[in-house]
Amino acid sequence: MHSPPLVADKVAYAPRRLLIMRLGAMGDIIHTLPAAIALRNALPDTTLGWVVEERWAELLCALPEPRSGPRSARRPVVDRIHTVNTKTWRKSPFSIQTWEQMAAGLSELRAQQYEAAVDFQGALRSALLAHWSGAPVIYGFAQPRENVASMFYTHQVIARGHHIVEQNLSLAEVVVHRPFQFASPEFPIDPATKGLQQNDSPFVLLNPGAGWGAKQWPAERFGQVACELAKDGLQTLINCGPGEDDLVCAVEAASAGTAQPILCSITELIALTRRARLFIGGDTGPMHLAAALQIPVVAIFGPTDPSRNGPFSTRSIVLRSPSSQTSLSHRAQPDQGLLEITSAEVVAAARKILRSSRG
Repeated sequence: MHSPPLVADKVAYAPRRLLIMRLGAMGDIIHTLPAAIALRNALPDTTLGWVVEERWAELLCALPEPRSGPRSARRPVVDRIHTVNTKTWRKSPFSIQTWEQMAAGLSELRAQQYEAAVDFQGALRSALLAHWSGAPVIYGFAQPRENVASMFYTHQVIARGHHIVEQNLSLAEVVVHRPFQFASPEFPIDPATKGLQQNDSPFVLLNPGAGWGAKQWPAERFGQVACELAKDGLQTLINCGPGEDDLVCAVEAASAGTAQPILCSITELIALTRRARLFIGGDTGPMHLAAALQIPVVAIFGPTDPSRNGPFSTRSIVLRSPSSQTSLSHRAQPDQGLLEITSAEVVAAARKILRSSRG
């Protein structure tokens, strides 16, 4: 667990309408939520908006809740959600439909007359959207992920802290000129998922997928872990993301039927994760979701740096080989150091953290 910054009490500047830029992906949005909540708490009278990719909007709002209006349990963090679909737009940049969607979205965004925007993404597309929003003040990192993004910032902020959650908090602090205390992320609660949250059967949630191949631990080893945990009377569920059917089938086969695949929406995954005994997986959005919900985590890391992207503010054991070298290159081949982590090591870590959780 990382030490949180200090608490904010008063603010020197209070924009009436503030826009957050963090389009995706799942883990990055989750890492931005503590900063967004800190801003919301420090600026209770400010209208808070968020620009996000349509596919990740459920992290902020349980459907079919309206995307704007008074905050509620179904949309707990922001007052207004602006969705974009940049992936589709890039695929068909010259289609009339794309231009119509972009024009309508930008018109709706500018109509809110945001007084300031905070770009937590640091990409050209997020900086451009912040600029197109019409906000006269734009905050961003002095060293963003894409250097060209900084051209659009009126305030460039030197990030503090090593974990990305801490860095995001340091950017948000500049908006109100006060330090913030870490606050656990809040997620939508959908009454329709009540059954998923109330089932008392203990289970471990496995997530074999990864953003790219270098981060993906072998599927058969996840199956071996499920077999061993079954001996302890623990059921294992396999989270199946889009396009991961073959991967999940391989885990199920290797588990000799002890692991059960489950396909669910983001809203359902939030509800399901809330009652997991343990989460096992790599550097992925579902792992960061589990950590944010303070579910114990066994994290299997390869080329990414766990001190920057590891589980934050929850009981966790991070497994990483000393031979793994930090790299954000989206290589398809599994990291060699990642392959050095055995299923026996993961099982031992799982049993250790489960004993600790019971204590």
